[in-house]
Amino acid sequence: MDIIKTSHAARRPLLHPRARGGYSARNAGWNAQKLPTLDNSTPETTRSITADNDVHGNGSGVLDRPPLTSKQHRVTDNLSQLLDVLPPRLRECLDRESNLDDLLEIVMDLGRPAEIRFSNRVIELFPTEAKNRDVLAGEAGDLLADPNDPARVAAEVTETDIEYVTSRIGDFGLDNRAGIERTLHRISAIRNRRGRIVGLTCRIGRAVYGTVDIIRDIVESGKSILMLGRPGVGKTTKLREVARILSDELKKRVVIVDTSNEIAGDGDIPHPAIGRSRRMQVNRPEEQHAVMIEAVENHMPQVIVIDEIGTEQEAFAARTIAERGVQLVGTAHGNSLENLLLNPTLSDLVGGIQSVTLGDEEARKRGTQKTVLERKAPPTFDVIIEILEVDRLAIHHDVAKVVDKFLRGQQPRPEIRVRNTGGEVEVVQKAEMPPDRAGYGGGGASGGYDRSASDAYEMGGGSRDRAGGAATGEPPAKRNLPATVRLFPYGVSRSRLERAIANLRVPAYISKDINDADVVIALKATFRREPARMREAQNRSLATYVVKSNTYIQIENCVREIFGMEGGALPSDEEAAITEVEDAIETVQAGGDAVDLTPQNSYLRRLQHQMIEQANLVGESIGVEPKRRIRVSRK
Repeated sequence: MDIIKTSHAARRPLLHPRARGGYSARNAGWNAQKLPTLDNSTPETTRSITADNDVHGNGSGVLDRPPLTSKQHRVTDNLSQLLDVLPPRLRECLDRESNLDDLLEIVMDLGRPAEIRFSNRVIELFPTEAKNRDVLAGEAGDLLADPNDPARVAAEVTETDIEYVTSRIGDFGLDNRAGIERTLHRISAIRNRRGRIVGLTCRIGRAVYGTVDIIRDIVESGKSILMLGRPGVGKTTKLREVARILSDELKKRVVIVDTSNEIAGDGDIPHPAIGRSRRMQVNRPEEQHAVMIEAVENHMPQVIVIDEIGTEQEAFAARTIAERGVQLVGTAHGNSLENLLLNPTLSDLVGGIQSVTLGDEEARKRGTQKTVLERKAPPTFDVIIEILEVDRLAIHHDVAKVVDKFLRGQQPRPEIRVRNTGGEVEVVQKAEMPPDRAGYGGGGASGGYDRSASDAYEMGGGSRDRAGGAATGEPPAKRNLPATVRLFPYGVSRSRLERAIANLRVPAYISKDINDADVVIALKATFRREPARMREAQNRSLATYVVKSNTYIQIENCVREIFGMEGGALPSDEEAAITEVEDAIETVQAGGDAVDLTPQNSYLRRLQHQMIEQANLVGESIGVEPKRRIRVSRK
């Protein structure tokens, strides 16, 4: 088990002046802690909370929290300012609760008793009784059995109560959300058909310091990050802390596009929890995509922070921002990468999906239908983080590879990080890195082309390595290529090559004449015959790459290798099996000894047998399942 050591110098949160000095005597039971200050000012009191509205279930319907660790920082929630806007009779009911440490929401619905919701309990407020009623403990009683309960009738929320709250908070926007100036609290309204407010949800907003250390290495890498998770798991909390770290500690220019004022709080002055980040508010929720583009064009940010990417226009705006070289940090609706991939509105964030029709021969080789799904473009976000629980994250470090695996029916294994009770970050599961397969070379561009053949003419007239040995030439990425590379496809699909160039955004275009080309990409079947044009390329010392089949995956990986790009699309099991048997056939036909292939399932072995028979060789199945394999030899 890997352990990532994290050190936390005590930092002093910048609290709003009205939040300093702690809380009233009714909350004396709270675990208050003095934080050291960076100057000679008075230390500030904050509460010990693990996350902002972050709860996770234990499977029993009751929510719980992990214990506070020594490595986690304190929080500020300006709770007194929210309590001040409540009707006095409800405020008195809240004073009865000895511990408001885990308070999540205050719910007021017309004609019902008000509720306060904690991480592990729900309390109904009864002003005429000495004690509030615990709903989960069964104290609230049966409304149908006793509809005329005097205490319940007296506890019902009235229009006057709702008006009391709405008159003391900010204006509601088109998304029916309001707030309290310079706090992170969010008040959401429920309206009837005539537009009158009949319900309020007052959600406690907290600034939590220290929650991002579990992914700090990813934040500092400069990669674009997308966070996913169910509501209330802590996406916005981490987003706010990421903005503070990037602006204050890494000294980057950060702009937050804050549609509902949930990241930086209500009012024109942003909450200190975002550090030196700048905040752009959005007039109408449907205009968020336009404000995202405006932020890039007008304010020269190095980082853009976005909460709740939810429409196709916003996904397109995020791609536009990423293409301009700006780091993106955002959240989206969805619990997992798989959910996002299947969402037609937001799938473009991870590259999108398109249907591709294969030729008869290619479909037979793959063992699939003629219509398959492929990734349409490079992902907008480099890393996706699934927030499973407050301190348990699943991290996909290479979104392009993971999406390709999903589309081939392979389940990826993300890296799982947790924070233990000692405050240390542990990697309890490493990300699955697919092994290199025969004929696909190694390194970041594995799986795209035939290295033994691709280097045949790379050094300018070098002899072809017919034995299939290791490449001896220098990769083109290390040679002096022009600023814009001219690629000449010989037997390779021109449309797929154009798509690979566009998707990878490399400085290249397709040349119509081999005499004008800098690099030649040839199909293996064509290259074997050594036509006149290939001899011409040899005489001109052109770097020549050979792809084994005309699939987009192999063409894209070939382009990646030419430009020295890391990563690459993964070959399917069918492609790997076909490539391996092709290499074995070449070896045996060249006079080599019999070759044992790697174990495959019965379907792939049948495909390999067909190819061996077409080559007039002998294929013998040996071994027992699951290690049954084919031996290729001469007749």
